[in-house]
Amino acid sequence: MAKNSNQLVNPNARDAMDRFKMEAATEVGVNLKQGYNGDLTSKQAGSVGGQMVKKMCPVRTVKFRRNDRNAMGHEVEIKYITGITI
Repeated sequence: MAKNSNQLVNPNARDAMDRFKMEAATEVGVNLKQGYNGDLTSKQAGSVGGQMVKKMCPVRTVKFRRNDRNAMGHEVEIKYITGITI
């Protein structure tokens, strides 16, 4: 028998994760009900999961301008994009 790997590290967090999932579903316009939601399309389920990831792992972008090292009197725009990778 295969072991279910979808276990929370802290079992007491189940209620918080359920509330978080419902909040994410509301934000993307998907109507979730308590319990089983097997009637959702893949697109709807994916949009809920994507919204959750978006909230948990935000991407930060920083832009600034500096003098070009190769061309005197010119500036270049520098853009850093950072995120959390697992």
